[in-house]
Amino acid sequence: MPVLIDTNVLLRIVEPNDPEYTLVREAIKALTARGESLCFASQNLVEFWNVCTRPVSKNGLGLTPRQTDERATLLESRFRFLPDNERVHAEWRRLVVAHSVAGVQVHDARLVAAMLVHGVPQVLTLNDRDFGRYTPRRFSDSCRRERDPGSSPRPAPRRRPKPWPAIP
Repeated sequence: MPVLIDTNVLLRIVEPNDPEYTLVREAIKALTARGESLCFASQNLVEFWNVCTRPVSKNGLGLTPRQTDERATLLESRFRFLPDNERVHAEWRRLVVAHSVAGVQVHDARLVAAMLVHGVPQVLTLNDRDFGRYTPRRFSDSCRRERDPGSSPRPAPRRRPKPWPAIP
């Protein structure tokens, strides 16, 4: 079954010194071992690029565009791309109106639109609340549940620039 990888997971899988690196790595390994098809949308890479190139003082990673490109290229080589198209746009428009989406939540609506259009029933995320309005469909598959079904969510830590990693 296909699973969209949320941007918060993509950011951590390329940062081995991040406190949640092991958590997301183990979740990705577990899904891969089960034969799941892990994927991403163009919106994920837009958000990824934004955080990677944003200064550390603004809660970014402070990476150069070249460093960010290396990481993005690695992600693109490991996970399946869900292409953007007119259907994704139309579904996004439907979702933001139907669910009264405002502000930064429009980005998650774009991910959900890509999931719906491409038949992806789950998202691997560190923040289940981002996708809660789109239930009853099961859109959220927490990294914590994937590793430990009884665990509870923790707030995401601030990210700092780290050396270039290797993805499992």
